[in-house]
Amino acid sequence: MQLTVLGCAGTFPGPDSPCSGYLVEHEGFRLVLDLGAGALGNLQRHLDLRDVDAIYLSHLHADHCIDLVAYYYARRFHPSGILPTLPVYGPAGMAGRIGQAFEEQPVAGLEEVYDFRESTAGTLAIGPFTVTVGVVQHPIECHGLRLEAGGRVLTYSGDTASCETLVELARDADVLLCEASWPSDPPPPPGIHLTGREAGDHAHRAGAKKLLLTHLMPFHDPQAMLAEAKETYDGPLELVHPGSTYQI
Repeated sequence: MQLTVLGCAGTFPGPDSPCSGYLVEHEGFRLVLDLGAGALGNLQRHLDLRDVDAIYLSHLHADHCIDLVAYYYARRFHPSGILPTLPVYGPAGMAGRIGQAFEEQPVAGLEEVYDFRESTAGTLAIGPFTVTVGVVQHPIECHGLRLEAGGRVLTYSGDTASCETLVELARDADVLLCEASWPSDPPPPPGIHLTGREAGDHAHRAGAKKLLLTHLMPFHDPQAMLAEAKETYDGPLELVHPGSTYQI
């Protein structure tokens, strides 16, 4: 399994990173996790726009999904013709959320481009991946994901506050890709995001073998997030950057 970071900025793009987007590949299958503001541009550094096999949206906040609007145009009006309908998995309401971003909702057009498949907590197969979905702690429905393929496990937190569901999704995972959006002092708004210290604590309690910190807010010091996580997690740990690639 290979993970490539397309974007890792939280809430809004930073000077050096788009918002959340991750490419996960195994046995030639290309699954994109989230496609936030600007992530589509970096995706094209790694593959042809026609070669995505599926997308999973953790939730419907713009910093995780809004580039589906731009990707609609790329797929609908590609010079080689309308591309095959692309499966898009995620919480209920995806079609309406993306459609609202158009001045006139292209309902039929959306259906030609995207096959929206609403998911709930449980397990499903996406290509070679066995995906376990858990609802994590966020103001709107947000899915944490456990991806298993080739005997390896990648867990993605999505956006979440402190949450036992995330600990279970990350149990003994080879890699936990986890948000660390806020410093501990002053404390973040409740029920929305993790601090660096909390991200490390979740990885520690889950027994995750490696922790990657993402969803880094541009106005916070990423090194401070890293230092906090080291207080509660003593395994391999690093900040992700756009273009970073990991073999899992």
